[in-house]
Amino acid sequence: MPTTLPGAMPFLVFSRSGFDDVVARIGDGGAVLYLNPGVAQGADIGPLRERDVAVHILPRAFDPQVPGDVEEAARATGREREGLWVEHGATVPQADTARSEAARLEPGPAVAEGAPALHRRLARTAGQFASGALRRLRAEGVGRNLMVLPYHGFGNGQRIWVKGRVLDEFSYREQSEHDSSWSNLVALYRRLESDEVAHARVLAHFGGRTWETETDAGGYFAFEMVLEQAPGKGLAGGWHSVELELPEHQGPDGAPVRASAQVSIPNASARFGIISDIDDTVLWTNVTNKFNMALMLARSNHHTRKPFKGVAAFYRALNEGAGSNEDNPLFYVSSSPWHLFGPLVDFLRVQSIPLGPLLLRELKVRDLLSSNHNHKLDKIELIMSFYPDMQFVLIGDSGEQDPEIYTEIVRRHPTSVRMIYIRNVNPDPARIDALDRLIEEVSSTGTQLILCPDSVFAASHAAAEGLIRVDRLGLVRSDKREDDSAPSPA
Repeated sequence: MPTTLPGAMPFLVFSRSGFDDVVARIGDGGAVLYLNPGVAQGADIGPLRERDVAVHILPRAFDPQVPGDVEEAARATGREREGLWVEHGATVPQADTARSEAARLEPGPAVAEGAPALHRRLARTAGQFASGALRRLRAEGVGRNLMVLPYHGFGNGQRIWVKGRVLDEFSYREQSEHDSSWSNLVALYRRLESDEVAHARVLAHFGGRTWETETDAGGYFAFEMVLEQAPGKGLAGGWHSVELELPEHQGPDGAPVRASAQVSIPNASARFGIISDIDDTVLWTNVTNKFNMALMLARSNHHTRKPFKGVAAFYRALNEGAGSNEDNPLFYVSSSPWHLFGPLVDFLRVQSIPLGPLLLRELKVRDLLSSNHNHKLDKIELIMSFYPDMQFVLIGDSGEQDPEIYTEIVRRHPTSVRMIYIRNVNPDPARIDALDRLIEEVSSTGTQLILCPDSVFAASHAAAEGLIRVDRLGLVRSDKREDDSAPSPA
């Protein structure tokens, strides 16, 4: 084996001695290390990143002495088509990945011939996720390289709501339109397998003040901050930054771990708000079939996934309003887990759909194959509590319970709902009959529930109701035609 290892290469390392050997023999820049959890700490990784060496932590501890673990670890790197320098001959104890035996690094193919088909890989990964979820780490985070993952918040000028999560740091590789199905699945697996950190102190700094809270068992935290603003001197509309900090945990630079959460404040020009579902409303997910939804997520990412036809132009028109510059705020409420926050935000940006706060679901093991409809109802109530004088346009689909949830909102807040648009994705006659009954109930309050075949139909109705400009209909039709002519995603 050469004294100096090639610098611009990916290395798959299972043990501490293997890590020390690689670090001692690689040059600066170009190298990529994939490590078993626990092999290196923040103090080891920081100097490497200063040398432009990328470090990634594998989703679980792999043992090269266990048949199939080397191949599976290689696939977890997302580099199945490239060569890896792989540590062989290592013995990885269950409780400690460090060892004293000499390591051996050899070049070789990342995946053996006859790799299992996608559906077998998916089944195996789902099993690993389920078992991993049961053994989540609940420690205080001692010796762990932590990160704060902030979500988009919102407020009303006098009050701000911010949510986030504290996790073991894990570098997610940026996805592209060229990624394979397996690479997409690995990226999804990494997000689902991220280890949460419970009972971590979190500080929020805004406007010269500081708030404090603690993460729950799932690693989540939330702030509802009441601002000391003089009457009539609330926050200006637009996006504001709330600085988050873990005072008891330091990053590689020795400073406390920090992150910034973006908070949306509606402008005074806003005439109404829009609350939209995402699953099967903005983009097709087949959320009613959990296995097919998993396949869709594995086969695509935010570059290749497409919205429903005409949705992007319709949502831009609603954001602009009838006056073109109303800047009506959008809120997205979904049954998707918070693990998918990043990909969903990237999807909205790539598709030029107006960005707004996303309120997703905390994923628990018992919820993997079910939907929590109370989650949507609670989150819509939370949004409306911040804007008691604002009317809302609610947008969803007929596939699950959006019509029932929105009807309940109308019962509770009959003057706060301006319009309901439901995309008809379920042609079952029994479902249509149920929707007819809901339409009749909602109409008795003066609100309309409109069952729509597509975005052009909804946009035409919105233009007639003075919600959007009539000349925006042409853009929605054009957007739909472009979507019609675009290649269908896999």
